[in-house]
Amino acid sequence: MDYKNILTYDYDLDESLIAQTPIKDRDHSKLLIVDKNNGKLIDEKFYNILNYLKKGDVLVLNNTKVMPSRIYGFKEDTNAKIEVLLLKELDNNNWECLVRPQKRVHKDTIIKFDDSFKCKVIDVFDNGITHINLMYDGVLLEHLDKIGAMPLPPYIHERLKENDRYNTVYATNYGSAAAPTAGLHWTKELLDKAKDLGIEVLYVTLNVGLGTFRPVSENDITKHDMHKELYNISYEVAEKLNKAKKDNRRIICVGTTSLRTLEANIQKYGEFKRVTEETGIFIYPPYDFKSADALITNFHLPKSTLIMLVSAFSSLDIIKKAYSYAQENKYKFFSFGDAMFLTDLKEEK
Repeated sequence: MDYKNILTYDYDLDESLIAQTPIKDRDHSKLLIVDKNNGKLIDEKFYNILNYLKKGDVLVLNNTKVMPSRIYGFKEDTNAKIEVLLLKELDNNNWECLVRPQKRVHKDTIIKFDDSFKCKVIDVFDNGITHINLMYDGVLLEHLDKIGAMPLPPYIHERLKENDRYNTVYATNYGSAAAPTAGLHWTKELLDKAKDLGIEVLYVTLNVGLGTFRPVSENDITKHDMHKELYNISYEVAEKLNKAKKDNRRIICVGTTSLRTLEANIQKYGEFKRVTEETGIFIYPPYDFKSADALITNFHLPKSTLIMLVSAFSSLDIIKKAYSYAQENKYKFFSFGDAMFLTDLKEEK
């Protein structure tokens, strides 16, 4: 198996299986239980996830929050329509963003969003990346809530009726350009039930960038330039994770962003450590995970860094088998799609 070849991580998907809207009840999505070691598959509903967890398990969730950061404006000089997607704040209201059409803007271009909200282009880079300075009265989030749209991925063509459906129920820290979608299946009630069962629920923060979901373009994936994302692990969470490790309790990551956070941290420091820093960790097979024992995740885009990560967490053969089974059984894929639980079923007993 050529793990470095991008075609190794490609697959065909019928567009009808790409979920266009969130399911009415978050926890009623399908859940495919996948034994990460032998490939055994079990069909479930997400609200039954607790049947596969036990007292002492540690659930790690990413509490980042997505802003309504897609905003539309007009060039002050020509009135040409411009779309701006805020990615991350650099400093002092300077932001990295995507601008479309980028060819219409240049350094010092002024884009007006409304009478009290505009921006000035600072610099223009490749692939649509642009640096801007936001100029506004009052509070930025109030402006975004008023005129902004959620930055849904390009494969979603339906309009989102409620912005909060592209955020998890536990999202608290603004900063992401995309949602940690494995967390969208959880409800507050389901999390409360988990805690009542003696499952420890911990939160980390990783601000998700669009690069997470972009397909890799290099034929040799080792040449891929991995984007960097800001993450935070608190002292309390680090200590609880270290204790769980010492006690040989299972650490279960909800989503690839939580897994990347923990793995980047333990890989760098040898244990879990309180820190706020960027990570550009890029995980693909073969890889020996040190941070987590199980993973709750969605079904990912072909040729993406995410399908490479889950293939490393289990095996490429098992992931391909699971994805084929999911297609045959009409599971929904990508952001608003169904979930899978990669675990060792022997440990469930």
